[in-house]
Amino acid sequence: MSNVQIGPAEAASALSVPAKSAGPLAGIRLLEIAGIGPGPYACMLLADMGAEVIRIDRPSAVSAAAIDPTLRSRRNLTLNLKLKPAVDVVLKLATRSDILVEGFRPKVAERLGIGPAVCCELNPRLIYGRITGWGQTGPLARAAGHDINYLALSGLLHQIGSRDGKPEPPLNALGDFGGGGMLLAFGIVCALQERSRSGRGQVIDTAIVDGAASFLTGIAGLQAQDKWRDGAAGQNFLSGAAHFYGTYETRDKRWVAVGSIEPKFHKILLEKLGLDHAEFLEGEGVSNAPYDSLVDEVWPRLRERLAAAIRRFDRDELDAMFEGSDACVTPVLTMDEAKRHPHNVSRGTFIDLAGLQQHAPAPRFSRSVPATPAPPSKAGGDSDSILRELDFSAHEIAKLRAEGAVL
Repeated sequence: MSNVQIGPAEAASALSVPAKSAGPLAGIRLLEIAGIGPGPYACMLLADMGAEVIRIDRPSAVSAAAIDPTLRSRRNLTLNLKLKPAVDVVLKLATRSDILVEGFRPKVAERLGIGPAVCCELNPRLIYGRITGWGQTGPLARAAGHDINYLALSGLLHQIGSRDGKPEPPLNALGDFGGGGMLLAFGIVCALQERSRSGRGQVIDTAIVDGAASFLTGIAGLQAQDKWRDGAAGQNFLSGAAHFYGTYETRDKRWVAVGSIEPKFHKILLEKLGLDHAEFLEGEGVSNAPYDSLVDEVWPRLRERLAAAIRRFDRDELDAMFEGSDACVTPVLTMDEAKRHPHNVSRGTFIDLAGLQQHAPAPRFSRSVPATPAPPSKAGGDSDSILRELDFSAHEIAKLRAEGAVL
């Protein structure tokens, strides 16, 4: 089967993929062209909510991917997209999918023959999700980049770090996963809703730099009120300058997080630590004095005073002292400690899949509750079953394997 024999009517036909979930996206079919980072994360979010996902892996895919939580809950077909028979398989799958997700640089999908023009002509209801760092347009569209670069260009990175220090990257959580993967998943759900009215799919251009820029929306409001220093790492009340919002070392060389922004919460913090409320009144909140005075004079002094009070206790002592109060003080947990914390345990925040602890599907739904995710499939582990559902005969599947199109 070297050519694609399909028409618009075939777009309505479905792969006989068994429904794994009663989640809110049950019945939605997603075709994922393998990528790393934000694309797989977006597809994982949708799979967690019940979407049926088929991932097209490349020949270089390694078995280590089987322990990657972002690849859970989908079946896997490994294709060599440099060969036309493999491209034909992708196009046939696209006619039977609601969503296609790819994370190539601009124009690469078009060169492969699986770009949005081709796929959306074959399936006008297809939602074609594209995820890149810089977007499909603009001077940097075809340039390489990573999370740190997108945060830098958005203005976000310069807000993070210690005073008199350098901007510090916050892992790759804000860019790749928040600004990229979650924004793509949101865009796809919006497009699904719009399609329910128009009956038509569309192309979604998701740029990580756009998502990172959107995270600064609230900060822009503070800046407009002269309550934020632009590009001054560690010199703003949400970035560590204020004594009431930051992290403190404890007597046993561990850490607690303090977030007692509101005066009534701040008062509880001081009472429990035995500190004089009157001593701290000048630095309470962000509106009682000129912002520059608070940042440069008041807050540094009060931070030292609060740090000294906290160092008198071990972390677990402080945890017991503040638990259940409105002081907004919590222990800074390691990843392993977070999995054992009573609150996370009671909510089932983490689950065990094939021996690997990872987060549970979120958010929670009252009726359309998603099923427990399935562990990742190994690369190419479902190739034959998927091809049979596409009506390829045993002879045709053997020919695709012999040609190197399917692995």
